[in-house]
Amino acid sequence: MFPNSILGRPPFTPNHQQHNFFALSPTLYSHQQLIDAQFNFQNADLSRAVSLQQLTYGNVSPLSPLFRGRKRLSDEKNLPLDGKRQRFHSPHQEPTILNHIVPLSGDRRYSMPPLFHTNYVPDIVRCVPPFREIPILEPREITLPEAKDKLSQQILELFEACQQQVSDLKKKELCRAQLQREIQLLFPQSRIFLVGSSLNGFGTRSSDGDLCLVLKDEPVNQKTEARHILTLVHKHFCTRLCGYIERPQLIRAKVPIVKFRDKVSCVEFDLNVNNIVGIRNTFLLRTYAYLENRVRPLVLVIKKWASHHDINDASRGTLNSYSLVLMVLHYLQTLPEPILPSIQKIYPESFSPAIQLHLVHQVPCNVPPYLSKNESNLGDLLLGFLKYYATEFDWNSQMISVREAKAIPRPDGIEWRNKYICIEEPFDGTNTARAVHEKHKFDMIKDQFLKSWHRLRNKKDLNSILPLRAAVLKR
Repeated sequence: MFPNSILGRPPFTPNHQQHNFFALSPTLYSHQQLIDAQFNFQNADLSRAVSLQQLTYGNVSPLSPLFRGRKRLSDEKNLPLDGKRQRFHSPHQEPTILNHIVPLSGDRRYSMPPLFHTNYVPDIVRCVPPFREIPILEPREITLPEAKDKLSQQILELFEACQQQVSDLKKKELCRAQLQREIQLLFPQSRIFLVGSSLNGFGTRSSDGDLCLVLKDEPVNQKTEARHILTLVHKHFCTRLCGYIERPQLIRAKVPIVKFRDKVSCVEFDLNVNNIVGIRNTFLLRTYAYLENRVRPLVLVIKKWASHHDINDASRGTLNSYSLVLMVLHYLQTLPEPILPSIQKIYPESFSPAIQLHLVHQVPCNVPPYLSKNESNLGDLLLGFLKYYATEFDWNSQMISVREAKAIPRPDGIEWRNKYICIEEPFDGTNTARAVHEKHKFDMIKDQFLKSWHRLRNKKDLNSILPLRAAVLKR
């Protein structure tokens, strides 16, 4: 993301293979601290910046404090070689070490010229808590299901070609870590979490990166407070990081975000503020993803199918990817012989909203695989999924609930009235499919389920509903 993002080489050395996405628990921000952050940004005077030792990334310094933009200062000539900004192909450049991305309690370091006047030097020891290594364990090894028929084989081949690779995840994590360092110049106690499909087990090679900026461990007003914070972040991107971030755009949605693209990795990112439920459901879905070996291939092919038929875009009034995943999980839970249970019912303590954020990443490791007696192959499950939502599910009176592992009656609350599709968010109970608010879009979605089910039932060829060559090229 920034000039020393070494994305062409592995961002982890052999001794640092474990991820540290969730190393710290978030701390509270007061209203006055938000005002201070704005003051820090608006009154930044780099010409009077204090020359402090820079934050090292491994043994590489991302940005020397003697830089102003991309221009070298004459003082740099007198620096030892280790203190200069390393070039991409410098023989002195060493692999990045992710474990060093957060300043330790004894280090007073900055990644770029501080955005404060000389008479205001924040206490890094106080602002950034000591770094604690809480690694995310790699998901358990699961063997992919056997494919004895053509349709199942096509689904497996698509999955293997398009699933997100470890290298893709490492690129996103490297960007997250570097971006966190920069945003901590505005909000020293903040943390950035990688969430969504990049981390929940259902990502593809082309998946965007979803980021959550956490300032406090309680909800913020998304219409006022979150927008104000993102406005500061957006300004920071446009003025300080424009050489490394392109197309930053503030989207004033119900949950406002800043969209941007990292020029080095070419990954698109969406950044929100304190959407805590997104962190919790990331690891709920991650648990389901690795609970049974048919789940991930089935979800991927359905997401590809929905995208191909233009029913996978909440900004255009159709289904978002999260809703599609919940629809697949619900279907697998409601089969006569279920393939998935409700893990929130079986392990209520593990998925309690009271669990601190810096501990939620441990949950998937504590849930053992689920052994289902259902032996349906992937092709039959895809056909059954299309048939279920085309002919069996009662859209008018029922709500999809993964938490309950069944269809339940629609609530009477105002959020559920006049909604065409009702899908319960497993933690906060909101409607994840609220974007589908126009009848013709709802009819288009239902029609696509019905047409695709008929076509696939007759031809038993995935190409009849999803051109595989084009899908693989899109990754």
